[in-house]
Amino acid sequence: MPPDALRVPSTEDIGLCNAAGQRPTSISGAYAAPVVVAGAVERSSTRLEVTPVASDADREAFIDLPWRIYAHDPAWVPPLRREVSDFINPDRHPFYRHGSATLFLARWRSEVVGRVMASDDPHYNERHGTNAGMFGLFESIDDPAVADALLTAAADWLRARGRSTMLGPIEYSTNYTCGLLVDGFETPPRILMNHNPPYYRRLLEGHGLHAVKELYAWWIDEAPDLRPWLRRAARIASRGVTLRPIRKRDLAAEVERAKRIYNEAWYDNWGSVRMTDAEFEDLGRHLAEIADEELLIMAEHDGEPIGFSLSLPDANEAFRAVGDGRLVRWGFVPIGLVKLLIGLRRVKTFRYLALGVRPGFQGRGIAEAMVLRTLEVALLKGYTGCEMGWTLDDNTRVNRAIERVNAKRYKTYLVYEQPI
Repeated sequence: MPPDALRVPSTEDIGLCNAAGQRPTSISGAYAAPVVVAGAVERSSTRLEVTPVASDADREAFIDLPWRIYAHDPAWVPPLRREVSDFINPDRHPFYRHGSATLFLARWRSEVVGRVMASDDPHYNERHGTNAGMFGLFESIDDPAVADALLTAAADWLRARGRSTMLGPIEYSTNYTCGLLVDGFETPPRILMNHNPPYYRRLLEGHGLHAVKELYAWWIDEAPDLRPWLRRAARIASRGVTLRPIRKRDLAAEVERAKRIYNEAWYDNWGSVRMTDAEFEDLGRHLAEIADEELLIMAEHDGEPIGFSLSLPDANEAFRAVGDGRLVRWGFVPIGLVKLLIGLRRVKTFRYLALGVRPGFQGRGIAEAMVLRTLEVALLKGYTGCEMGWTLDDNTRVNRAIERVNAKRYKTYLVYEQPI
C-alpha cells in the first residue's frame, strides 16, 4: 500500500545518478506542481535519486512497486512475482544471450517512487538498419520530475552504448509486451498485455517523447454469425491444406515448426525482430503451461507446416485471485498456487495472440480457416469472450477482417520515440 505521504523535492535539489554513478548537469522537464499521493500534498528539500538496481533488495523493490501504483485501480491484474523475477533475471531470460539491459529505481527519502528498464537489442538494429534502444517496465507516481529522471537515466545508459534513439514502452523487443495504454482503462488487461494509469501519457509526452505507432486490441463477446465470406475463404481442404491442433506432447518439434513460420510470416511487420532459438523455446515452455491444446492450430500443406494460430486462455483471470502475486507464503505454504490452479480451471475468456501464414501461402483462405476453427472450438468449449490483438494501425486488411467477425476495437496502445 502507498505510504500516507510521499514527500516531493524541490527542483533545485533533484539528484540523478547514471549507471556509472555520475550526475548529469540537469534534468529535462522541471517539476512544476506538487503531486498528490494518498491525499497528501507536501514540498520538501529531499533529493530525488535514480540509481541502477544493484542488489537483491533493489530487485525486490523493483518488483514490488506496481502494487503501490495500482493499489486503487480495480482493472489492474497483479503479475506473478516469480514470472517478473525470471523476466528481469539475466541468468534466466534468453534475451541476455544476445542483448543487454539494466534496471533503474527512483527514490525520494529512500521511498521507491518509480522504475524503468533500458534494453539494447543488436538484432533489432541489424534488422531495421536503425540505432535504437528500448525502455520498458516503466512505472511512476504522477510527477513529471520522477518520470523525467527515470527516462533520462534510460537514455543516458543507451547513449553510452552508442544508441541515438529511444523507443518504448517496449520490454526487450516487440516479441514481448509493449505499448502504452491510452484508452480502454476501465477493462482489465488480458494475458501478456500492458495496463497503466492514464497520466502516463502526459508524463511521457511531457518528457518529449512522440508517438510513432498505434497498436489495437479488439474484443468479441457475442457469438459471431460466421458469415458466408469467412466460410467460403476457409474452404481449403481440396487444395491439400489441413488443420490440426498443436500437440503439447511433441512440444519441442512443434515449437521448431512454429518458429520457422513466425520468423517468415512476421518478417516485414513494423518493429519485427527474429526470435532466437532460445527465446522461442522459452516462450513455448511458458505458454504450454496454460495453453488449451484445442486453441492451438497448425496448418499444413501436404504435410509441410505453413501457418499457425495461437490463442491462450486468459490466465490474468486466475492471476487476479492470487492477489499479492506470491504462489508460496512463509517459504512452504502454496496458498497462492492453489488459488491459481483453481482459477485457471474457471477461465472463460481467451486472447487470440498470434496468427501467421508463410509467404507464398498468404491470401488463400488459410488464415480465415484457422480463425473459423478457433471461434467454433471456443464456442463449443463455453468461452464467453475473446481479445484479438494486438494489431498494427496500418494493417488495414487484418483490421477489417477482425471487424467482420463482430469484434470491436476497445483498447489502443502507443509506442513512442525520442532522439537521445
